[in-house]
Amino acid sequence: MGSNATAALKLGAAVFLTIAFITIVVALFISSTDAVKEGQTQFSSIQTQLSQTRYNIYENTTLSGSQVMNAVRQFNNETQFGVYVQTGKNGLTYYGNTFNQTTGEIDGTAKNTNLLPAQDEANNNYINPSGKFKSSVVRDANNMVRGIVFVQTK
Repeated sequence: MGSNATAALKLGAAVFLTIAFITIVVALFISSTDAVKEGQTQFSSIQTQLSQTRYNIYENTTLSGSQVMNAVRQFNNETQFGVYVQTGKNGLTYYGNTFNQTTGEIDGTAKNTNLLPAQDEANNNYINPSGKFKSSVVRDANNMVRGIVFVQTK
Protein backbone atom coordinates (compact mmCIF):
# COMPACT_ATOMS: atom_id res chain seq x y z
CA MET A 1 0.00 0.00 0.00
CA GLY A 2 2.93 2.28 0.68
CA SER A 3 4.12 1.88 -2.84
CA ASN A 4 0.70 2.88 -4.22
CA ALA A 5 0.80 6.08 -2.15
CA THR A 6 4.31 6.83 -3.36
CA ALA A 7 3.30 6.20 -6.95
CA ALA A 8 0.24 8.46 -6.53
CA LEU A 9 2.40 11.21 -5.03
CA LYS A 10 4.88 10.88 -7.88
CA LEU A 11 2.06 11.01 -10.44
CA GLY A 12 0.48 14.02 -8.70
CA ALA A 13 3.84 15.82 -8.60
CA ALA A 14 4.43 15.05 -12.28
CA VAL A 15 0.98 16.36 -13.23
CA PHE A 16 1.52 19.47 -11.09
CA LEU A 17 4.96 20.13 -12.65
CA THR A 18 3.56 19.56 -16.16
CA ILE A 19 0.73 22.04 -15.55
CA ALA A 20 3.20 24.56 -14.06
CA PHE A 21 5.52 24.14 -17.06
CA ILE A 22 2.66 24.60 -19.55
CA THR A 23 1.49 27.70 -17.65
CA ILE A 24 4.98 29.22 -17.76
CA VAL A 25 5.35 28.48 -21.49
CA VAL A 26 1.95 30.04 -22.26
CA ALA A 27 2.79 33.13 -20.18
CA LEU A 28 6.12 33.52 -21.99
CA PHE A 29 4.44 33.04 -25.36
CA ILE A 30 1.83 35.72 -24.62
CA SER A 31 4.42 38.24 -23.44
CA SER A 32 6.70 37.50 -26.41
CA THR A 33 3.74 37.91 -28.80
CA ASP A 34 3.17 41.43 -27.44
CA ALA A 35 6.87 42.21 -27.88
CA VAL A 36 6.80 40.89 -31.45
CA LYS A 37 3.73 43.01 -32.27
CA GLU A 38 5.45 46.10 -30.86
CA GLY A 39 8.57 45.29 -32.87
CA GLN A 40 6.55 44.88 -36.06
CA THR A 41 4.84 48.22 -35.47
CA GLN A 42 8.16 49.98 -34.96
CA PHE A 43 9.69 48.24 -37.98
CA SER A 44 6.74 49.29 -40.14
CA SER A 45 7.12 52.88 -38.97
CA ILE A 46 10.84 52.87 -39.75
CA GLN A 47 10.21 51.30 -43.16
CA THR A 48 7.67 54.01 -44.01
CA GLN A 49 10.10 56.74 -42.95
CA LEU A 50 12.89 55.22 -45.02
CA SER A 51 10.70 54.90 -48.09
CA GLN A 52 9.83 58.60 -47.84
CA THR A 53 13.43 59.82 -47.36
CA ARG A 54 14.21 59.59 -51.05
CA TYR A 55 11.91 62.57 -51.55
CA ASN A 56 13.58 64.74 -48.88
CA ILE A 57 16.07 66.22 -51.35
CA TYR A 58 13.12 67.73 -53.23
CA GLU A 59 11.58 69.41 -50.16
CA ASN A 60 11.86 73.21 -50.65
CA THR A 61 15.20 73.22 -52.44
CA THR A 62 16.61 74.77 -55.59
CA LEU A 63 17.84 72.30 -58.19
CA SER A 64 19.36 72.51 -61.64
CA GLY A 65 17.40 71.59 -64.73
CA SER A 66 19.51 68.45 -65.19
CA GLN A 67 18.53 67.32 -61.67
CA VAL A 68 14.89 68.02 -62.52
CA MET A 69 15.19 65.95 -65.71
CA ASN A 70 16.76 63.12 -63.72
CA ALA A 71 13.84 63.25 -61.26
CA VAL A 72 11.35 63.19 -64.14
CA ARG A 73 13.05 60.12 -65.58
CA GLN A 74 13.26 58.43 -62.17
CA PHE A 75 9.64 58.97 -61.12
CA ASN A 76 7.94 59.00 -64.53
CA ASN A 77 6.63 55.43 -64.40
CA GLU A 78 5.82 55.09 -60.70
CA THR A 79 2.27 54.26 -59.70
CA GLN A 80 0.30 56.82 -57.71
CA PHE A 81 2.98 59.46 -58.27
CA GLY A 82 3.55 62.42 -60.55
CA VAL A 83 5.98 65.21 -61.31
CA TYR A 84 4.78 68.69 -62.27
CA VAL A 85 7.18 71.00 -64.10
CA GLN A 86 6.61 74.67 -64.84
CA THR A 87 9.28 76.07 -67.14
CA GLY A 88 10.39 79.65 -67.69
CA LYS A 89 8.54 79.64 -71.04
CA ASN A 90 5.25 79.01 -69.18
CA GLY A 91 5.29 75.35 -70.11
CA LEU A 92 3.10 73.42 -67.65
CA THR A 93 3.38 69.64 -67.74
CA TYR A 94 2.67 66.66 -65.53
CA TYR A 95 4.93 63.65 -66.00
CA GLY A 96 3.63 60.36 -64.70
CA ASN A 97 0.28 60.84 -62.96
CA THR A 98 -1.64 64.09 -62.71
CA PHE A 99 -2.23 65.09 -59.07
CA ASN A 100 -3.93 67.84 -57.10
CA GLN A 101 -1.16 70.10 -55.82
CA THR A 102 -3.17 71.04 -52.73
CA THR A 103 -4.58 67.71 -51.57
CA GLY A 104 -2.11 65.32 -53.23
CA GLU A 105 -4.93 63.25 -54.69
CA ILE A 106 -4.03 61.42 -57.88
CA ASP A 107 -6.29 62.39 -60.79
CA GLY A 108 -6.48 58.92 -62.31
CA THR A 109 -6.30 60.07 -65.91
CA ALA A 110 -3.83 58.59 -68.36
CA LYS A 111 -0.17 58.88 -67.44
CA ASN A 112 2.13 61.13 -69.42
CA THR A 113 5.33 59.22 -70.11
CA ASN A 114 6.43 61.29 -73.12
CA LEU A 115 9.71 63.03 -72.28
CA LEU A 116 10.40 64.39 -75.77
CA PRO A 117 8.91 67.87 -75.12
CA ALA A 118 11.16 68.24 -72.07
CA GLN A 119 14.19 67.60 -74.28
CA ASP A 120 13.17 69.75 -77.29
CA GLU A 121 14.64 73.28 -76.99
CA ALA A 122 11.93 74.71 -79.24
CA ASN A 123 9.14 73.43 -76.97
CA ASN A 124 7.72 75.51 -74.10
CA ASN A 125 8.07 72.45 -71.85
CA TYR A 126 11.83 72.23 -72.44
CA ILE A 127 13.73 71.66 -69.21
CA ASN A 128 16.90 73.70 -69.53
CA PRO A 129 19.71 71.66 -67.91
CA SER A 130 21.37 74.81 -66.59
CA GLY A 131 18.12 76.40 -65.41
CA LYS A 132 17.24 76.72 -61.72
CA PHE A 133 14.06 75.17 -60.36
CA LYS A 134 12.42 75.56 -56.96
CA SER A 135 11.07 72.22 -55.80
CA SER A 136 8.43 71.14 -53.32
CA VAL A 137 6.88 67.84 -52.28
CA VAL A 138 3.11 67.22 -52.35
CA ARG A 139 1.62 64.85 -49.76
CA ASP A 140 -1.86 63.38 -49.51
CA ALA A 141 -4.12 63.18 -46.44
CA ASN A 142 -2.21 60.08 -45.25
CA ASN A 143 1.09 61.99 -45.42
CA MET A 144 2.27 59.88 -48.36
CA VAL A 145 4.29 61.67 -51.03
CA ARG A 146 2.23 61.78 -54.22
CA GLY A 147 4.13 64.27 -56.31
CA ILE A 148 6.94 66.74 -56.75
CA VAL A 149 6.48 70.25 -58.11
CA PHE A 150 9.31 72.03 -59.95
CA VAL A 151 8.93 75.70 -60.85
CA GLN A 152 11.68 77.41 -62.85
CA THR A 153 12.97 80.57 -61.22
CA LYS A 154 14.11 83.57 -63.21
